[in-house]
Amino acid sequence: MKRFHVHLHVDDLAKSIAFYNRLFDAAPTRSEADYAKWMIEDPPVNFAISTRGHASGIDHLGIQTDDAGELAAMKSRAGAADLALLDEGETTCCYARSEKHWVTDPQGIAWEHFHTLGDIPVFNEAAGTAAASCEPKAPVTRGKPLPFGVKSSGSGCC
Repeated sequence: MKRFHVHLHVDDLAKSIAFYNRLFDAAPTRSEADYAKWMIEDPPVNFAISTRGHASGIDHLGIQTDDAGELAAMKSRAGAADLALLDEGETTCCYARSEKHWVTDPQGIAWEHFHTLGDIPVFNEAAGTAAASCEPKAPVTRGKPLPFGVKSSGSGCC
């Protein structure tokens, strides 16, 4: 099964958590000082918010897969469609260890395709602190602000 992923930047995390708790009639499945995530079953959505962005609004969209085979198939389709692909492989970000790659749509919106391998206690394990930001190896947008922690060098982010 695949799950749609939406990541938003918010200005006030507590106020946003209260709003989405009411909207989804559920508490976050993961909540940190700078981040919250709801794993909604109907419809299947991985909905995340954080205060780590440059501006409020959509950071990136994505598809989360249940297994590595589904992720490999998505990567193969992106390659066959000649889409620019940023392959991060196994990386850590957003309090999780994941296998992932990114593609960018014609409007410059970043799409993350990923398979979560497990939770981690910090935002980005490579940096060793919850205050670290994630930075993929190359930009994934064209002429637009880069999404959530996405910069032009370093390791990856969700």
